[in-house]
Amino acid sequence: MTQSRRNFLKTSAAAAATAAVGSRILSVGDAFASPLPTPGDPAIKALMQVALDVAKSGGASYADVRVSARRQQNVGTRDRIVTGVGDTDTFGLGVRTLVDGAWGFAATSNLTKDSIAGVTRLALEQAKANRASQLKPVILAPTPGNQIGEWKSPIKTDPFSVPIPDKVALLLAANEAAAKVKGVRQVQSSMFFLREEKTLMTSDGSYLVQTIYRTSPSMSITAVSEDRTDFQTRQSNDIPPKGLGYEHVIDSKLAENATIWANDAVAKLSAKPVEPGRYDLLLHPSNLWLTVHETIAHPTELDRALGFEANYAGTSFVAPPDQVLGKLQFGSKIMNVVGDRDQPGSLGAIGWDDEAVKPTKFDIIKNGVFVDYQTTREQATMLTDYYKRIGKPVKSYGCSYAQSWSDVQFQRMPNVSIQPGKNDYVWEDMISQMDKGIAIVGDGSFSIDQQRYNGQFAGQVFYEVKGGKIVGMLKDVAYQFKTPQFWGSMKVIGGPRSYHLGGAFGDAKGQPGQSNSVSHGCTPSLFTQVNIINTGRKA
Repeated sequence: MTQSRRNFLKTSAAAAATAAVGSRILSVGDAFASPLPTPGDPAIKALMQVALDVAKSGGASYADVRVSARRQQNVGTRDRIVTGVGDTDTFGLGVRTLVDGAWGFAATSNLTKDSIAGVTRLALEQAKANRASQLKPVILAPTPGNQIGEWKSPIKTDPFSVPIPDKVALLLAANEAAAKVKGVRQVQSSMFFLREEKTLMTSDGSYLVQTIYRTSPSMSITAVSEDRTDFQTRQSNDIPPKGLGYEHVIDSKLAENATIWANDAVAKLSAKPVEPGRYDLLLHPSNLWLTVHETIAHPTELDRALGFEANYAGTSFVAPPDQVLGKLQFGSKIMNVVGDRDQPGSLGAIGWDDEAVKPTKFDIIKNGVFVDYQTTREQATMLTDYYKRIGKPVKSYGCSYAQSWSDVQFQRMPNVSIQPGKNDYVWEDMISQMDKGIAIVGDGSFSIDQQRYNGQFAGQVFYEVKGGKIVGMLKDVAYQFKTPQFWGSMKVIGGPRSYHLGGAFGDAKGQPGQSNSVSHGCTPSLFTQVNIINTGRKA
């Protein structure tokens, strides 16, 4: 039986994908051959205890040890071919010591007693060296201590149990669905998966085992005009990455949605260029999550506000703490923002942070007023006077995280989300409340200054709204703002039914840089008289 060229391409691509992933990259010490040890392995626990014993005998007042087995997989396609398959593992141990109020950190992938004792002594030496130049000693907020527990992301299907050919077939089917739409010239699609199995052991008696999964399906569809003078792209970013398993890929219905996204890309070719000016602006959660990330989540990181990130990622307009906490009118009175790391299915969901702190939901903005920063155990004590004044205990919000066993943990943002409003409005309800304005779906390119104060954001799809109805599509749209004025112009917010999680798989921070995954929940939100520019205008 002969087979069509299309079927040949599908089967040969799947075979190539299987061959490409035949051998994985491993960074594993000689003490452990494949397969990797599982979290909670007694042998691993005994080796972690070696590090704590050496740290204590070396003068550490506190120490923690992390062992992590981290696996990542990426499958990428373009049109009818596989562009790449990657599958990597890394495994090792990191130890952090606090000596005379200063930190030291060292790590190794060679998990033998001698190697672990050696890197622990190195961490102790580093802490003593750091103390010589440190202005103030580190003071840690208390934790319960003696915590024993396990936590796992709420997945249904382990993505690493699904064969590569099945993943390739799903992506190629989605590409084919998009390519059937007239005007579409290129389709790219991918899947990215992470599984991190890590164990944390602390000198105050905690022993915690966690298995964290993250999954990200995505597509990018490009349409080209018949005269080849214009091209428009539609990204699938209204399907966000999540802290779930392979079921998230299935539930995303890429092949079904591909036709919708392809038609959006084609429609953008004939869309009317926007006229610059001030408009009422309705932002879908698939767009607004990124604005939340850049203008709320980043500037309320305490280390940024204190200047610790000034050399790399900037500072914050939400500073200094003693002048803004409980005083700064950040936005409209209908605006309430919380931080958390336990929202099911979110990218930031964990059982404990990398300092053995169980995360709690906390207010960042209350009725438009800025009331708290994101903190770690070290940072929380820097706000002792404020917490005493308002009658709150001095404690960490569980915002300590390291991307790998080889990296030291530091302050990383939790999920930062706008809470739904009291009126249960959905997208269509919000459209009906607009007389003249613009509605935006999906995030796009953006620019923002070092203090997160002046910004410009685009999107994926732009609609013109008149008399409470969408009357057509626009293009070349971006909105500009100053952060407090923008959030102060929030007029209407959606309700619980319209709440949606967006997410960033790779939020970078620190030197050397580390990546963090985080979700941001929000609802459709209507802003008044926002400045709109045309990004397609030529000089």
